[in-house]
Amino acid sequence: MYLTHLECPRCGRAYPATEPQNLCQCGSPLLARYDLAAVADTVMPERFMLRPADLWRYRELLPVADPRYVTTLGEGWTPLLRAPAYGARIGIPDLIVKDEGLTPTGSFKARGAAVGVSRARELGATRIAMPTNGNAGAAWATYAARAGIGATIAMPLDAPAICRREVLAAGADLRLVDGLISDAGRHIAALVASSGGAIFDAGTLREPYRLEGKKTMGYEIVEQLGWQVPDVIIYPTGGGVGLIAIHKAMLELRELGWIGDQLPRLVAVQSTGCAPIVRAFANGDERAEPWVDARTVAFGITVPAPLGDELVLSALRASAGTAIAVDDAEILADLRDFGADEGLLLCPEGAACLTAARHLRAGGWIRAGERVVVLNTGAGLKYPETVDVSAVPVVA
Repeated sequence: MYLTHLECPRCGRAYPATEPQNLCQCGSPLLARYDLAAVADTVMPERFMLRPADLWRYRELLPVADPRYVTTLGEGWTPLLRAPAYGARIGIPDLIVKDEGLTPTGSFKARGAAVGVSRARELGATRIAMPTNGNAGAAWATYAARAGIGATIAMPLDAPAICRREVLAAGADLRLVDGLISDAGRHIAALVASSGGAIFDAGTLREPYRLEGKKTMGYEIVEQLGWQVPDVIIYPTGGGVGLIAIHKAMLELRELGWIGDQLPRLVAVQSTGCAPIVRAFANGDERAEPWVDARTVAFGITVPAPLGDELVLSALRASAGTAIAVDDAEILADLRDFGADEGLLLCPEGAACLTAARHLRAGGWIRAGERVVVLNTGAGLKYPETVDVSAVPVVA
């Protein structure tokens, strides 16, 4: 294993990676660091194609030392799908969708759960707990069951019903909270604090290894494009782990010498009903203020106070990217238009990225001829209410 230590991006403090860790003493999330020079000396990227088509093909850049602890359901290596018809509609002929809906549990959260659970198991955890808006809880409950460890999942009452069912089907302890994910987070914090160390807090960015699983989206995009980077990557942003992870992947690939100096411009997409990152980015702030009365049809990005706010904002600015908020009505309209044009039912968070792409192209931020990758972070079938069938006539 090439993992060397954990590092705080805010204060620079280093922590050993040989024991369970949560946040830095200063309150910042920790990031995993590797001996990238040794990886570059050992690994030839052309050889990845000889390995299994899952995220563990990048094992030298992942934190699990002993393969006996790898917990997998075949996650990763999702397709890049070109979208020429919808791309022509919005003026982006080279529009590509990375479809994370094809992962186990139906969302990109399976990546973080696979690596996070594997590492937690390797470090001796016997029960994890976390708050969730739905998909992450379903994924972590599933992988915890696969690993043979316990899981307590707290989610808002309004979370998608399918996610509640997934958690229960995996045998996890489900706690429904009347409120938002921040309220679920307070419930989990109290539970962990009272457990005497028996329960490990696996909440978003409260442990460093979920991010490592999600960074493989960035590796895959580059490898699938022939070790070339796209001009723009558009990502729906709630807790922000996926965007932070993709940026980390690009920095690691550049340091490895596997890509050039030019990095993709990153776009954080939020809803006008919950846009703390967009507001902070527009104001030039380093931190985001909590969003009051957060609500949106794209439930996965309903995060009023993301813990990783400064890391998201830093990634956007370092990549010359931007942040944009889009309206729920437009999200649902673009979801339907894309389905009719391309035959793929997106999740609402993925559709929000299409709305963002359309606006950014119309405004000139996305330039003519640029290659744009949009992340569809989950299976549209998990959100059946996004397609209204009430007006369909019944034939006798």
